[in-house]
Amino acid sequence: MANFYLSLFLFFALFLGHGFVELQASHHVYRNLQTSQSTSPNQPYRTGYHFQPPKNWINGVMIYKGIYHLFYQYNPKGAVWGNIVWAHSTSKDLINWIPHDPAIYPSQQSDINGCWSGSATILPGEKPAIFYTGIDPHNRQVQNLAVPKNLSDPYLREWVKSPKNPLMAPDAMNQINTSSFRDPTTAWLGPDKRWRLIIGSKINRKGLAILYRSKDFLHWIKAKHPLHSVKGTGMWECPDFFPVSTYGLNGLDTSEMGPNTKHVLKVSLDDTKHEYYTVGTYSTAKDRYVPDEGSVESDSGLRFDYGKYYASKTFFDSAKNRRVLWGWVNESSSVNDDVKKGWAGIQAIPRKLWLDKSGKHLVQWPVVEIEKLRVNQVQVPSKLLKGGSVIEVTGVTAAQADVEISFDVSDFKKAEKLDPGWTNPQLICSQKGASVKGALGPFGLLALASKDLKEYTAVFFRIFKGEDKKFVVLMCSDQSRSSLNSDNDKTTYGAFLNVDPIYEKLSLRSLIDHSIVESFGVGGKACITARVYPTLAIDDYAHLYAFNNGTENVKFNGLSAWSMKKAQLF
Repeated sequence: MANFYLSLFLFFALFLGHGFVELQASHHVYRNLQTSQSTSPNQPYRTGYHFQPPKNWINGVMIYKGIYHLFYQYNPKGAVWGNIVWAHSTSKDLINWIPHDPAIYPSQQSDINGCWSGSATILPGEKPAIFYTGIDPHNRQVQNLAVPKNLSDPYLREWVKSPKNPLMAPDAMNQINTSSFRDPTTAWLGPDKRWRLIIGSKINRKGLAILYRSKDFLHWIKAKHPLHSVKGTGMWECPDFFPVSTYGLNGLDTSEMGPNTKHVLKVSLDDTKHEYYTVGTYSTAKDRYVPDEGSVESDSGLRFDYGKYYASKTFFDSAKNRRVLWGWVNESSSVNDDVKKGWAGIQAIPRKLWLDKSGKHLVQWPVVEIEKLRVNQVQVPSKLLKGGSVIEVTGVTAAQADVEISFDVSDFKKAEKLDPGWTNPQLICSQKGASVKGALGPFGLLALASKDLKEYTAVFFRIFKGEDKKFVVLMCSDQSRSSLNSDNDKTTYGAFLNVDPIYEKLSLRSLIDHSIVESFGVGGKACITARVYPTLAIDDYAHLYAFNNGTENVKFNGLSAWSMKKAQLF
């Protein structure tokens, strides 16, 4: 995609346990668009509480000795990919950030043409070590090791690279694709006391998680077989492999292999710029991962986020006993518009992640720290939302808000029948947007809306009746009317929810921040992130509404909305 300048995502999470740094690399350099000019003074789309530096092209995040570190890919000369350095910010709460000098530059033969994606692991003695992909003089993708120069510095401001780099590289014997060998994961320690990690790759159109083993973290041997592979998926970028508990909400250390444990494998698909994950079983004896029966191994399967979300990475935060997910959110504006505004790319709000009680999928929720930014709560009591009605939520800063609403449906007799051929939720949402009247839905929120509703981003539910007489809930994020600017990508997103609306309320939470709407359906069973750039609904001219464009009445069981304070971002 010509407009898609893929982030080089460094996510380094370290905290008294096994952590990681993840950065994901782009291949499209816009040399003619490099500039060192400052950003425009008019910035209606800059976020108030989502991380981004003051200007230019970014992406990236970490924690060590109680301090979270965001090592992100930054172009000091422009709002497009190129001239990449590893910039660095730190935080004590994942929300407010302090900038530091850039941490890593290309400097060795093994990374002279670029320092790309990687991950970090805490070795015995609380010693962090980063593996990252470098581009050597022959443009081969190779794996390099870096360690902190001063372990007593909690800010980890200086890193040194191993003189033995690269430690893993394509050669004539291993037959690894030299241009498709990147993004090493956090390492885990097996029962045999050997370290393991995987690296994304492909053979023709078969995606691979190449497995390496090591006794000392310096000498690595490629396994005869990959951890897992899938035909027809293309290059696997930014793989992530981690355990989840089969009970409770707590996270697990990356090396946890005990009972009551499942494993998750997530990959980012270079061909489609979508991600998917599966839940399955990791055999330590065979060093193979097997997805659970019925898993869909393509971007038609399960995703962390069904919207604008890529190069994601998790880490185990042992201080709060949780697994935290980070993801990069690309722009939906044109490259030219990005250059005009002087920046591109933001971080989604970090999310706590756990296995649903069904054991079939993951659940996500914004980290609790984000609630410290809430002020001036507005509550709307429960009321009937009649078909065709729109109710404005006043008293909240609609361009920078956190909103929670819950819907209750009691009469399902007139639910639309779900055509058996309707298997693609995004396509259904595109064809049945917020302006298309149904029976039970669409109902939800109109975010970043103009007063006259010429612009709005609609996040909503629809309820269908399936062939087996069970009800199917569809969650949509409709950007088709988000802006009068026709140059923006206004793709509509959608997901089916694993929920029975007869017994469960349909709850929705949306984090609204000027040019981003992150939405969490039914307690985080499905998440959709959208980037939007309204021309009318900006700053004080943005409005927030609850709506029901179905023919049938629905009840909303109260609405809570908070204005959000601005976070310290730079």
